[in-house]
Amino acid sequence: MTTFSPRVALIGFGEVGGILAQELGAQGARVTAYDRQITPAMIAAAERCGCRLAERLPTALADAELIFSVVTAGNTLAVAEQCAPLLHAGQYFFDLNSAAPHTKRAAAQVIQRAGDARYVEVAVMAPVPPKRLQTPLLLGGPAAAEGGERLQRLGFNASVYSERIGEASAIKMCRSVMIKGLEALTVECLHAARRYGVEQPVLDSLHASFPSLGWDDRLPHYLISRVAEHGRRRAEEMGEVVKTLQDVGVEPHQSRATVLSQLGLVEAMKAQEIGYSQLEPFVWQQALEAIYGKL
Repeated sequence: MTTFSPRVALIGFGEVGGILAQELGAQGARVTAYDRQITPAMIAAAERCGCRLAERLPTALADAELIFSVVTAGNTLAVAEQCAPLLHAGQYFFDLNSAAPHTKRAAAQVIQRAGDARYVEVAVMAPVPPKRLQTPLLLGGPAAAEGGERLQRLGFNASVYSERIGEASAIKMCRSVMIKGLEALTVECLHAARRYGVEQPVLDSLHASFPSLGWDDRLPHYLISRVAEHGRRRAEEMGEVVKTLQDVGVEPHQSRATVLSQLGLVEAMKAQEIGYSQLEPFVWQQALEAIYGKL
């Protein structure tokens, strides 16, 4: 079996970008990362995994074979526009961002109009940290099969869903209505129950109704921790969900509320000058009392 050691560029060096740098670097890929705001933590992370940090976007893209866009949802199209004139034939542009189908189609058009680089839509169907490269990915677009073969050779759990751009992201966005909505509902439900001093009966009732989910164990801690750690980013993604629903004539009542709920917790943390690391190990009761105070 031949070794596949491509030159990789990461656009965005946050949580997902850092994981990709570690995993791909360990397999022999030559990884360069670019981020608009390089922090000391990013520099340290890059040094640990042998990733080169580029100060300029053209430097990161110049000789890359595989390019991964892993920025926030609201920057999906802007990054594609910035990258497009710098790309050349033979490069693959993997758009992993959580964006509406319309946004992904617009990004693809920008890349395709600029030249012969191949755009591949990627829908990330689960949180990346636990499974890392084994996180399921759905691919879309005319170049999905070719791009998917390259991802699979690097150890990604990638499968082609459609040759039409937008369908894979539609799955991701519709799923997020439920997943991010459940997180927001859990914060609201248990915050109120805690204030009334009835959180245990509420959890007992939820467990009785849905015994397989883990309401009597780690599920409440996990759902609320996701909002506390990533609420701002998840609210931005839910903004794309709102667009996804509106584009097909579905009124996004719940998704709009989820945006507010996801943002509400992180804004309350900001007001109290509380970072997520200060809440670890995360216990939802203690976290909400630290953020909102005791009744």
